[in-house]
This record gives sequence, structure tokens and C-alpha cells, in this order.
Amino acid sequence: MHIRPFRAVLPNMKFVASPKVFFSSVREKYPDYKKGKFFRKAAKEAVYVLQITRDNVKHEGLITCAHIDEYVSQRIKKHENTISAKEQQQIDLILKRGAGVKPVLVFHKEVKKISSWIKEIVSSRKKTFEVKFSDREIHKIWSVTEAEDIEHICKLFKKHVKEAYIADGHHRCSSTALMANNHKDDLVNPYEYLMTSFFPSNQLKIYDFNRIINTRDEITPVRFMAELSKYCDVEHISKFQNPSQKFEMVMYIQKEWYVIKWKKKILSRRSSILLDANLMNKYIMSEILQIEDIRTDNRIKYQEGVKGLDSFKNQCHRVDNAIGFVLYPVDINDLIQIADQKKIMPPKSTWFEPRMKNGTVVQEFKI
Repeated sequence: MHIRPFRAVLPNMKFVASPKVFFSSVREKYPDYKKGKFFRKAAKEAVYVLQITRDNVKHEGLITCAHIDEYVSQRIKKHENTISAKEQQQIDLILKRGAGVKPVLVFHKEVKKISSWIKEIVSSRKKTFEVKFSDREIHKIWSVTEAEDIEHICKLFKKHVKEAYIADGHHRCSSTALMANNHKDDLVNPYEYLMTSFFPSNQLKIYDFNRIINTRDEITPVRFMAELSKYCDVEHISKFQNPSQKFEMVMYIQKEWYVIKWKKKILSRRSSILLDANLMNKYIMSEILQIEDIRTDNRIKYQEGVKGLDSFKNQCHRVDNAIGFVLYPVDINDLIQIADQKKIMPPKSTWFEPRMKNGTVVQEFKI
């Protein structure tokens, strides 16, 4: 993997009274914040070690720049299709800000030498800054500017990290690749490198991505349950719980909870890799509810599992005629196999944690 240091723009924490408010607004307000001296350019090029502590669990990775060819040539692999309208939105933001305010999140198979190098930086160096977002989540950054250290970590990535997988940032990758291609004949291509956070796969966690569907009185609960029984075994449960395994979901309808499991005859039709989201889209969304395009149909709301079961139930109560589905989290090995085979997962299949906040580290594009 071809990575390199960069001269980042970092937040001036002396002017940040409320991290939650400040960093949540950087995506749209970065140009104003930069003019107001809320950000400062680093004195030297660096790679950055990131440690995110979430619920007392530490997650450690590296923020650097990866050459855009790593994405174009599919050494950084995708598992989702991108949508042109969202690519346009990303391009508009890049041009407006002249910067990327959040690194693409990718993961790779753990390399012990890289993990040990990161732990050595964390344990022996003074951190550049720290942001406490809540009692549950703290972000710490270390700037590594020494030429010998940078050369060492770049060589380790080149030798040992042959491929990586996008966890979050498919549209940032595709839109930056489009911009880089537009400037490919320039003497200096400002979009040649993309700010990327690299984490070993054992430092990330995949959460479920759940669905809440507004049926709009188009099907009665009795009829829906009858249709569902063609494809699933349905069992009433007395209290809310998470599904316990793949090919099992928990459903909420009319303030009642059910465990639903795909029938063996449905699973026997599967090809090499099958996800609960694939089955749900085919049999529940399409065949029962007549939803043709899950990407655009406004009857569907998605909620990441990291928000918890109580939040999911409350969201169901806010939607008229709601049917809620809690899915089992995608296994990371299924994701890797799908990406390796150049196949695509359904939209909103995974939610990775931890995630960086906008504006923690910024890459400016020199036009």
C-alpha cells in the first residue's frame, strides 16, 4: 500500500468550547472556521496516530494519505455501489471547502509490526491534542514528523499491506477519484492523494443496520404476517432482544416482538454468499411490500444498531403503520469475501465503529 505523510490542518482546541457542536458543524462551515482561526496548519508533514476510546475500549489506527490509484486499481476495495447524486454532493463540498474534513475509514488484516509501531508511539510520545466528546468517547492524536519514523511506517505498509477494505467513505473515494482524473494532465494533481485512516480489522466493530418501514395502510398486519410465513418461521417473544445469529431477525409490529428465521427452503436457494439484507430486500421489501427501489423509496428508514434497542423502538413509535426489523450484524469475513469477489452488498448493510469526527484532521487540496 502506497502511503505518504501530509501537512494537515488541525483544530485550534483553545477556541473549541463545545466539541460536539463545533465538530458536528465543520462539514458545512469549514471555510468560515478556517478564516476565523479555528484551524491551524501543521508546521511539518506528518503521519498521525489516532486512538479512539469508546465505552472504555481503545481503538488505534493510522491517519495518512493513500495514493488514489490504490482505490482505482481496487487494492482499496469497495463493497457498495456509489450514487451519482451523492458523488456530485461530495464534489460540491470538496470545491466549496478546498479540503477533505474527514478521512476515509478502511481496514486491513492485522500486521503485528504495524500494531507494535503504533503502540510504541502511543506509549512513548506526547500527544498532539485530545478531544473529549462525552464520557463514552475520547479521541487522541499523535503527530509523527520524524523522517526516520515516517520512512519506517511507509515501508511497513508497502511491504505488508497488499489490500484494504472501505468501511466508511465510498462516495469520498469515488468523488476524489473523479476529481483526480479531471486533473490527471496537470503538472501537480491536487487530488492524487486521499486522506485515509487505516485500522487493523480487529480494531473495528461492525454493528447491525436496521430497517423501519411505513406500510402506509397498503397491507394489513394480518395479511403481512400471512405473507411473511411463506418465507420465515415466526415466533412471538415477550420482550425485545437482538437476533442471536445470521439468518435470524427480530421484528416489531403493532407493539409486539417476534423472532423470524428464514425457512430452510429459502436458504437452500442461496448462492455462494448471502446476507440477511439480501433476503429481506428480495422477499419482504419487493415481493410482500412491493418496494421496487430500496435506495430511493421514502417508506424505508434506516437506523444504525450502535444507537441501541430503546432508540430503535422509540423510532418505530414515531412512524405510522411501522414494521421494524433488527438484523444480525454482517460478519467481517463475509464482507471481505464479497469485496474480494468484486461483488456488492445491499445499501445500508454495515455500520462500523469507531468513526472519526469531521474536522479532527483536515487535508487541504492545493489548486
